[in-house]
Amino acid sequence: MAESNFVDYVKICCRSGKGGRGSMHMHRAKYVPNGGPDGGDGGRGGHVYLRGNHNYWTLLHLRYERHVFAGHGGNGGQSRSTGADGEDRYIDVPCGTVVYNAETGEYICDVTEDGQLVMLLKGGRGGLGNWNFRTSTNQAPRYAQPGDPMRELTVILELKLLADVGLVGFPNAGKSTLLSAVSSARPKIAGYPFTTMEPSLGIVQYRGGQSFVMADIPGIIEGASEGKGLGLRFLRHIERNSLLLFMVPGDTDDIRHEYEVLLNEVATFNPEMLDKQRVLAITKSDLLDEELKQMLSADLPDDLPHVFISAVAGQGIVQLKDLLWEALNCESNKLQAICQQDSLVHRNKDLEWLQQELADEGEDEEIEILDEEALEDIDELEDFEYEDAE
Repeated sequence: MAESNFVDYVKICCRSGKGGRGSMHMHRAKYVPNGGPDGGDGGRGGHVYLRGNHNYWTLLHLRYERHVFAGHGGNGGQSRSTGADGEDRYIDVPCGTVVYNAETGEYICDVTEDGQLVMLLKGGRGGLGNWNFRTSTNQAPRYAQPGDPMRELTVILELKLLADVGLVGFPNAGKSTLLSAVSSARPKIAGYPFTTMEPSLGIVQYRGGQSFVMADIPGIIEGASEGKGLGLRFLRHIERNSLLLFMVPGDTDDIRHEYEVLLNEVATFNPEMLDKQRVLAITKSDLLDEELKQMLSADLPDDLPHVFISAVAGQGIVQLKDLLWEALNCESNKLQAICQQDSLVHRNKDLEWLQQELADEGEDEEIEILDEEALEDIDELEDFEYEDAE
């Protein structure tokens, strides 16, 4: 089976550059027997940045680049020459990427906008040259500062899709069929459970040239918040959705019970998602007559907007779009407002679940850190300048 190109979870090792050491050079020139100190400062080490890039929609480009190392700062030189700054490294990530510490599970940052820059690791400061330590009583200092060391951090990058409407339902509830009916997206559709194995996005056209984004995630089952079925792997993709569209087939024995089971799984995963606007779509309604629809409507919660649809027959699609558009444009319910106000609260990862999560995502292997310390120490000894005491 071919590996999917949709990658929403990676673990990488980042390292900033160390600062260059200051020079302890003494000025030497013809007819200048006591030139004094003129050692320059070392350059700073390179920083490691995260940068939002709307041209990326998955983390596939980082799956095979597990080490991101910034450049080291150059050493100071004679004539008060400052060493070159280390090369900065930029990690381009799709908008909606959340970063966690892979060792502690602690939340670090969230990249939600195109062009947004977040400094992940700061480069080491360059050491001062001996020219900075000259005084009236110490006119020939024979010492200089070393540069600050580099910093290392192993992080987890987790993508949470940016969409307006998120589809929530059991397997074979008709989510992919609806997405293909209202947008140009072509998700896989079949008659067996868990047909959808990765999230899909589609742009739904509305009146007046307006549109909104709909996200289809794999079906969840009772106990998904505890790891059953596909577990927690895709529930995170509906955390950023402005509105949740619950989908329950019309031929279900108890529609309200299935809706409550789905709502409980969402609430168990993240209780704050209960504050999102919710709409219920009863699918496969071409199998129901008007009298049965009225009976089913009477059993549904009064505060929950609902609509009977059939994506195959095209029934109720226009009404569904109207209902979604009205809900999306309610005050404080737009995705842009959510991003700007940072209303999505990211919780630290539970250490008890972190290792299992890494194993489920295939990221549990230790990332080998390239040991360059010995080579760097040798290079420093070879470049070190020893001066006569005279």
